[in-house]
Amino acid sequence: MRRRRRCPPTSLAWTGRGRSPPSSGEGSPTSTRRRRAGAVLGYAAFNDLTARTAQKLTTQWTLGKNGDRSGPMGPLVTADEVGDLADGLRVRTRVNGQTVQDGNTRDMIFGIGELLSRISRTFTLNPGDVIATGTPEGVGYVRTPPWLLRPGDVVEVEIDRLGVLRTPIVSSEARP
Repeated sequence: MRRRRRCPPTSLAWTGRGRSPPSSGEGSPTSTRRRRAGAVLGYAAFNDLTARTAQKLTTQWTLGKNGDRSGPMGPLVTADEVGDLADGLRVRTRVNGQTVQDGNTRDMIFGIGELLSRISRTFTLNPGDVIATGTPEGVGYVRTPPWLLRPGDVVEVEIDRLGVLRTPIVSSEARP
């Protein structure tokens, strides 16, 4: 799956990170871990493109995480096809063919049911909601020197049983 993404003109420091977010299949204000895990519709590869310059303007990360067209995701694979993430799906992120992240979902701190149960204590989760989970080590901006995305780079997020999400990075002037 190809999704073209642009670097906004106000943010030159962009990084990409692979994630495997669950998508909720049913709504509920709060629920138990078991019920929450059973409510997951499916999973997809997600490229967490973050505008690091914008993110550093405040102590809250929201500003850097919500740039226009900055969260490519897909395709959605149903939960019954994927199975339990605790059994382990390999998560890899490559930039221009070089592996920069290589992890496994079995290393997640919280299982999906626990994660969704905790979140639903604060937010009402509705059908179709997507939760971007954690990411393996290897984030570009914490490297020495920092590794930031530039127009022309290609980010690939590959997750076992979910496929490869390929994201060419383009300048803001090249956006459709």
